[in-house]
Amino acid sequence: MEIDPTKMYVVSVMPCIAKKFEKTREEMKNDSLKNVDAVITTRELARMIKQANIDFKSLENSEFDDPMGEATGAGAIFGTTGGVMEAALRTAYEWVTGKELEKLNFEEIRGKDGIKKATIQMGDKEIKVAVAHGLANAQTILEEIKVGKADYQFVEIMACPGGCIMGGGQPIVSSKTRNETDVRAARATALYKIDEQSAIRKSHENPAIKKLYEEFLEKPGSYRAHKYLHTTYKKREKYKK
Repeated sequence: MEIDPTKMYVVSVMPCIAKKFEKTREEMKNDSLKNVDAVITTRELARMIKQANIDFKSLENSEFDDPMGEATGAGAIFGTTGGVMEAALRTAYEWVTGKELEKLNFEEIRGKDGIKKATIQMGDKEIKVAVAHGLANAQTILEEIKVGKADYQFVEIMACPGGCIMGGGQPIVSSKTRNETDVRAARATALYKIDEQSAIRKSHENPAIKKLYEEFLEKPGSYRAHKYLHTTYKKREKYKK
């Protein structure tokens, strides 16, 4: 777009407080410029909206700007436990088999259970998967892998119970509402509804993503795609008071 990167200020709105730390990591820079300049939580944004006296109900609907505004149903369900894996499986199935996936919903990895395991049939291949949310459940899966009891080809772990919908930066629900409504289930249902009503429900069919690969990233797994889209982790010492 021929915009000077030094004149861009990027703000991410996230349900996750940990993103405030993540933006400071060394690999989150290109040519010494931060990929993200500031992170605010959804709760902080809601507070700003209230302080500015913006009435959302009176606003007219409009489309988000390109290229980041194009979204898919698969992207919507990222926020709930199992959603990232389900989105990836929709794409992986079609790439592995070369056939169109007729049934897009993977019920085996949906729901409240802290650990969900399934075997997904992709043509003549069986893909063993596991989903965990909540750190105690994550530790259970990691221990299985560590001692060699597991044979998973794909694992999804989310730190917050229920996934990002229950992130530390999300709106705080009053005790009365919490007693009357299963907030976690209600938020997950809302995301699945968005997915069901989306015109495009597979990540790899997103026009903006297709264009990004055609014009810049070349192809999935390319050197450039790996450089800009992948990350690495290192062991960190536990925080000591």
